[in-house]
Amino acid sequence: MTTILDYLKTVTDKRQAKKVRHNMGDIIALVFFTLLGNADEWTAIEVFGIEHEEILRRYLEPPYSIPSHDTIERVFAMVSPEFLQKFRTLWEEIINSNKGEKIKKLLAIDGKTQRGNGNKNQKANHTVSAVDENGFCLGERLVNEKTNEITAIPELLDDLNIKGNIITTDDMGTQTEIVKKIRKKGADYVLALKGNQVSLHEDVKLYFEDAGLLAKCAYKKTVEKARGGIETREYWHTSDIDWLAQRKNWIGLKSIAMTRNTIVKNGIVTTDTRFFISSLPLDVNEIARAIRGHWMVESHHWHLDVTFREDANHTAEKQAAFNLNILKKLALSVLKLYDTGKANMSLRMKRFSICTNTDKHILRILEL
Repeated sequence: MTTILDYLKTVTDKRQAKKVRHNMGDIIALVFFTLLGNADEWTAIEVFGIEHEEILRRYLEPPYSIPSHDTIERVFAMVSPEFLQKFRTLWEEIINSNKGEKIKKLLAIDGKTQRGNGNKNQKANHTVSAVDENGFCLGERLVNEKTNEITAIPELLDDLNIKGNIITTDDMGTQTEIVKKIRKKGADYVLALKGNQVSLHEDVKLYFEDAGLLAKCAYKKTVEKARGGIETREYWHTSDIDWLAQRKNWIGLKSIAMTRNTIVKNGIVTTDTRFFISSLPLDVNEIARAIRGHWMVESHHWHLDVTFREDANHTAEKQAAFNLNILKKLALSVLKLYDTGKANMSLRMKRFSICTNTDKHILRILEL
């Protein structure tokens, strides 16, 4: 892991050398360690650094004292996001233990808004991320608005090796050009249908509303406790799509699916029905795995908000906010795999544990 920290020394620093008091690579490492150690914003990062300066100097080489929070934020606004993404990739190439699996891997793509970045003078950052089934973010693109996800997703896919994977998106990503990109790169897709593809959505919906046709579909059902109630998930999958007038517009289209989630809680029943198109052949277990697996990106975003309190961070400078988002995703990946020595510890408690015994935990994390 020393090689990973050495990589930070290669960062391009465009500041005037005579005015530089703090190494940019050390500042990046400081932010990363403090994100693991329960700090969420710039002032907390400074305080964490000051309180743990002696320990941090064992791993970093700051020529002076810990920089102020203003300096940390200002410098972070200068760092190239691509450099930080490469830093994250180096870590995840080492800690990802699931290479070589023969099953198709899932890669969920979805967008999230950094609400704390917005104010009356500017719209908040909106980032499209690709998250694998282990909860690792493999890449992201910063877009101006949610509607720009349509153009950002193909650009994000260009950055990734997706061959042999299954790509899932919400309805925003259900576009013919995105499907072309996915298939050209050798991947399969499971894409949600809603109002963005009105006629296709209506045709698929009408098909599954036919009781006779529904009875011929492959079927899977699961029942489990969830959110204080009982959740029943039902999946119907069929490759009977010769009737579908638009099938030639969607390269590789082989099947369609419907899911129905029913939750019974406190005597109240709620039902959610969704529809999908897919390049997967008929296999209800595989389509169910892909549809259910898309929740991982939602879980990833939930942790950014709850574990790292991202929406409460009001960094106005857009690149600084985006760069902090990149490192928070790396910290989240590390925390998922890190064993503190106590079973069933939540990610928030792992961060608190690291904060209370930083020297012990940083050393163990660097040995992952």
